[in-house]
Formats: sequence, structure tokens, C-alpha cells
Amino acid sequence: MLPVLLVSIDNTVLNLALPAISEDLRPTGTQLLWVIDIYPLMLAGLLVAMGSLGDRIGRRRLLLIGSAGFGAVSVVAAFAPSVEWLIVDRAVLGFFGAMLMPPTLSLLRSVFTDRNQRRLAIAIWASGFAAGSALGPVVGGVLLEHFAWGSVFLLAVPLLVPLLVLGPLVVPESRDPNPGRIDAPSIALSLATMLPIVYGIKALAEHGPTPFSVGPIVLGLAAGILFARRQPRLTHPMIDLGLFRQGAFSGAIGVNLLSVVALVGGLFFVSQYLQLVLALSPLEAGLVLVPGLAAMIVSGLVIVPIARRVRPALVVPVALLISAAGYAAAALGGADLDAAGIALVFVALGVGIGAAETVSNELIVANAPADKMGAASAVGETAYELGAVLGTTVLGTILTASYRSAVELPEALTAAQSAAAAETLGGAVAVAEGLPAGLAEVLLASARDAFTSGIGPTAWIGTILVLAAAFVALVTLRKAT
Repeated sequence: MLPVLLVSIDNTVLNLALPAISEDLRPTGTQLLWVIDIYPLMLAGLLVAMGSLGDRIGRRRLLLIGSAGFGAVSVVAAFAPSVEWLIVDRAVLGFFGAMLMPPTLSLLRSVFTDRNQRRLAIAIWASGFAAGSALGPVVGGVLLEHFAWGSVFLLAVPLLVPLLVLGPLVVPESRDPNPGRIDAPSIALSLATMLPIVYGIKALAEHGPTPFSVGPIVLGLAAGILFARRQPRLTHPMIDLGLFRQGAFSGAIGVNLLSVVALVGGLFFVSQYLQLVLALSPLEAGLVLVPGLAAMIVSGLVIVPIARRVRPALVVPVALLISAAGYAAAALGGADLDAAGIALVFVALGVGIGAAETVSNELIVANAPADKMGAASAVGETAYELGAVLGTTVLGTILTASYRSAVELPEALTAAQSAAAAETLGGAVAVAEGLPAGLAEVLLASARDAFTSGIGPTAWIGTILVLAAAFVALVTLRKAT
């Protein structure tokens, strides 16, 4: 559970720290998105390779190696002197983070052989994401009110030290008994598939269809085709592609992907809205999100006895409809949303997505062979991390583009001030701090209006994404039990 808590705390805390990072390091809008995106981008590219590596060298061993590296780099990231340095640190964190998540889910498969016990264990595992997300805003809010933004990275240390000490004593080792050799071309092709595709999607959302956005996507798809054609010819493939012919497995992957896009994209704009528009402190903003994250924990546990009696093709779509209703309420509320309204929206999101992801993750584990559990778990985690990238990229870029097109800057600003204020709302807040009161008030009013004008369209896209996840579940999980 400790790595799960770490990853979720890290993601939530960083969202809360975005305003402070914007004011201190003065990133451009694109750089700010890269600070968030580079970590899940690296994870998405490396998870399958690391999951397969864990099957071979031992899942517990990989977990401990990743933990040690993650903790060391977190300390370095805490003192990053520039946004470029922080982006590089986040990339290295992604490298070691890719070693953390696949072993946790695959180890559950080896420990809990009874499906009912395993379903509850996975519900607790999934609740760790929500628990960390709930703990992150509170602890992170306290840190951000009393210390620099770099302090949020140091949260990794107290979580990883117990893991490194106790892991070898209490966690049993697990590996593929007949792993075969490591296939370097497959690892290279998996990286050549994921990294260009995610980069291309980011560039497409930012700049539209250009050779620098469409080209990487085409390159990634070509590498993916080569990867898929290579696997059946191997005696010990990195991924058994036959798993994707099972509706329960591929459908659960699709549900994870789409629901995480919606959830992470929502966190990206809500954390900024609470602090920079409603002027809440980081701690107050974190507390607003706690009820929704608590609802995610409760719904993930409550769904376990229900899932024993109700088929996934019914329980998952119904759960996701609750989340879709929450997003639709945010779209209708738009600029009139207050803190209480945001809290209610996130309760709806938490209830639906928490229940759906518990069921979908259990289906991934149940439909994969035990000896290839690391690679199969990595596919599920890749969908999660790719969803995190797409959530920030698609919804975040739409919101950023809406802000840039709507903001009206006072003529009295210098060229440098105008450039910073036109990039992000955080940049405008930082510029306003150095302006006379009257001019600062005009700039902040325009910047906040520009930011809130994008909430409605962004939330409607979130609604569509959750409804799409519900449709995928309805169609693909018909035969799942």
C-alpha cells in the first residue's frame, strides 16, 4: 500500500503546488503542462517493460529498487532551481515510478488466490489511491502554507523508508517460473510506441495538426504495429496479445483509461480554480476535495459485495453515470461554482469512478495468467498513466487555450509582464503582485474571468469522456463475471 499512497499523494500535491511553482519559477503554459505530464509520460512508456522485467527478476526486488531510486530523486526535485531542472527531475521520477506500480498489483495476485478475498484486497489497493489523494491535499496544504513548494516532494521519504526496511521481511517474492530471456527489441519498440504518441497528442492539442504533432503519432503507431507483430513470434513475449481478445480484459483497460482522463483533467483545473479564482489557501483547497476522495474510498469498498451479485456490465455503467452527472453539474454551474459546489461535484466523481475502477482492476487481474501478472498489471497501469497524461493534456490544453484567447491585458503592462500574464492564470497572479493596486485589480479580474470562461466547455468534455467509459463497459463486459 505504501507505493500506492506515494504515487497518489505525489500527483495530488503537485496539482496544489502549481500556483506556487508558477509564481516562483515563472514557467510558460507549455512548461507548466510538461511539469505535470513528463512524469506520467515516462511511466506510460516504461510500465510494460518494467512489468515484464519484474516477472523475470522478481516483483518484490523491482519494487525495492524503484523505491530507493524514487526517494533519492524526490529529494533532488525538492530543491530544483529552475523549471527545466524540475521537468528533468520529474522525468527521472517517472523512470523509477514505473518500477513501483506493476509489482503492487501483481503481488496481490500471488498472495490472494481466492477471488473473493482478492476482490476485497484490490478494493483496498484501489482505495489507497483515493486515500493518498485525500491525504495529499491536507498534508500538502499545510506544507505549502509554511514551506516552499519543494517541500511536497519530500513527502516521499517517510513513505519509502518503511517500505525499504519492512518490504524484504513481510512481502513474499514472486516471479515468472519460466521467464525466458529479456527481449531488448520489444522493450525498445514499446518505448518507441508510447513516447511519440503521447508527445504527439500533447503537441496536437497545443499547436493543432502540424508535422511536429502528427509525425510523432504516426511514428508511434508504426512502432506499435511492429511491436504487435513481433510478440506472437516470441517464445516468451513481453505481452500476450491474446489477452486483448478477451472482452473483460480489454474493456476494463478502456474503462480505466477514459475515467482517469476525466478525473485527472478535472483535478488540473479545479485545483487552480479554488486557489487562484476563489482565493482559497492550499490547505482550504485541499479540504474542499477531501469529501469527494473519501467518497471514492467508500464506494470502492461498498462495491465489493455488490459486485459478487451484480454483473460488471451493469454495475460499472451505473456507477459511471453518477460521475457523468457530477461533471454535467460542473458544466452547468460554470463560473458560478463556489467551493461547496466543487465539493459536491467531486463527491459524484468519486462515487462513480471509485466503484468502477475497483471492478475494472479486479477484472484485469482475474483474466490474466498468474505467471505473466507483472506485464498484465503494467498494461492496466499504462492505461491509468496514459489517462493521466491525456487528462492534463486534453482538458488542460483546452482550458489554457480558452484562457489565452479570452484574457484582456491592461496596456500599462510591460512586454515581459504581458507575456507572463497571457500564458497562465498563475502567471497573471504573479505579475499582479508587483503592480499598483488599481492595475493589479483590473488584471486579476480579466484573468479570472478568462479562466472561468473555459470551465463549461472543459466540463462538458469531461462528461462525454465518462459517458464513453460507461458505453465501453456496457458493450465489452457483457460476458464478464
